[in-house]
Amino acid sequence: MTNITAKNYRKLVIRLSLNGFSYCIFDTLENKPLRIDSVDFSSLPKSARVEELYVQAFQDIKEFSETYDNVIALHDNSLNTFVPQALFDEEYMGSYLQYNTKVFETDFFAFDELTNYEINHIYIPYVNINNLLIDQFGSFDYRHSNTVLVSRLLDKSKNIDDKQVFVHFDTACFQVVVAQNQKLLLFNSFDFSTKEDFIYYLLFKAEQLHLNPETVKVILSGRISEESELYQIAYKYVRHVSLHDISDLKSQTGLTETECRQHFIILQA
Repeated sequence: MTNITAKNYRKLVIRLSLNGFSYCIFDTLENKPLRIDSVDFSSLPKSARVEELYVQAFQDIKEFSETYDNVIALHDNSLNTFVPQALFDEEYMGSYLQYNTKVFETDFFAFDELTNYEINHIYIPYVNINNLLIDQFGSFDYRHSNTVLVSRLLDKSKNIDDKQVFVHFDTACFQVVVAQNQKLLLFNSFDFSTKEDFIYYLLFKAEQLHLNPETVKVILSGRISEESELYQIAYKYVRHVSLHDISDLKSQTGLTETECRQHFIILQA
């Protein structure tokens, strides 16, 4: 049994990618963030190995040398797929992924259970970064960032019988989640560089699911604001566009609306 006097009531959540990471330190007694920040690798030399960039960042951030009751790593990549529990076989995880990404025999596969929705989320974690986290923190838990995103959006869709399209933006990619009263109808992730790329993919997915841009509701979160060109072009082609309502999260955390929307995933982990 853990000695209560040994606990420091702090939790660290890190969202990992090859282009950098974001992190949040929580006070678990108050359930509030103490610090939230991001580290961007995109401006650093391309010749540097990702592992070296992470090691240096861990050394530079003094809070990473401290002790936490719980450390959670969220792997952020597109090497993932959602599978209904009824069709899932842990022995063949790679076979599910081979339809949307290139897999190798040497790949390590993991999965998260969305037990409330009878869905398993299969993905390839960054094993090399996991090894660094072991060296830095010892034991930790990990899951995929889209496990958090999809489960929270399915929660939000409860008792809403209309199909809703949720779009979550990162720096150079976005995720599309289509939900109907806690049923996952579609998940997909797209890389993009222009607003035209974004609207093309969004309207294409709407057409595939026979969703009418005049009636379907599109809800935007992540790195987005009403002043963004991404919001403006969505508003041009889709009648009902809105930003994700994060008023409860803002009240709970004391962060700004922009911070809550941008770090929606990490704050919900």
